[in-house]
Amino acid sequence: MVRHQRLVKPENPGLVHLTVLRREQLSPHWMRVTLGGGEIDRFAPMGYDQWFRLFLPLGGTEGLDRLPARANQLIGYLRYLRIPDGVRPVMRNYTVRAFRPASTTSGAELDVDLVLHGSPADGSAGPASRWAQTCAVGESVVVIDEGLGFNPAAGTERVLLVGDETALPAVAGICASLPASATGLAIVEVPTAEDALEFTRPDGVAVRWVVREDPGAAGPTQPVPGTLALAELRTLTDAEVDAGEVHAFVAGEQALATGGRRHLVNERGVAKERVSFTGYWRLGAASPTPKAQVAAPAAG
Repeated sequence: MVRHQRLVKPENPGLVHLTVLRREQLSPHWMRVTLGGGEIDRFAPMGYDQWFRLFLPLGGTEGLDRLPARANQLIGYLRYLRIPDGVRPVMRNYTVRAFRPASTTSGAELDVDLVLHGSPADGSAGPASRWAQTCAVGESVVVIDEGLGFNPAAGTERVLLVGDETALPAVAGICASLPASATGLAIVEVPTAEDALEFTRPDGVAVRWVVREDPGAAGPTQPVPGTLALAELRTLTDAEVDAGEVHAFVAGEQALATGGRRHLVNERGVAKERVSFTGYWRLGAASPTPKAQVAAPAAG
């Protein structure tokens, strides 16, 4: 994962044990899983694009109990890899979509929006997508808070946010954390029009949805994820970019993140320190998954 170098680290970088409170399918490609209970009081919300490592118990809860304290760092990660195949939890990175503190009637809650790919029934879903579609209330997970990648200079109120669907939770989190006086533009590419989930934002921040699916297209002609968002970024006028005032955030598929940063810095004159960029994933490269946790198609 490629990340902007100026990260804001969390207060508590340790393991936090949580449970699934509920799940809700929001659109064809979005599932919201709400976590809470357990050690939720140890999770400190930071807003913006706060992200975390999520450990999924696809090999059973024994693997969660065997996680090393610093599984997100080199030595701890090597110890994590020593957990036997079939027991070792699947680790993926996600963004906090929303955090609700405890009230007099309910405990604190953390919403995670997961992109869905494939179906658990035919074995085409990846481990995280399969978990999102099948996890049960009360199921255990573990998270490690990683802090923020979006880190503008104090007083910055002009933003340019660009991402594919995997960046939508981060874009929404950033917009929810901006002052009401903020201005700018968010360009978000989504698979279908139904996946363009509205989110709270300052009145001065516009959203431009770019829909990848062409219902009238015949055959496998869909664009590569991230390419339409990058193309849309390149169409912006210099006034829309506002190089001297803006802080940009470009995230999603790695080519979008690096290409967007390169365009803003080299062609639009935006200072490097004014661009936060994150390659959440790379086309054709899957995150490591234990062999025992690769799902086979369900029996007919």
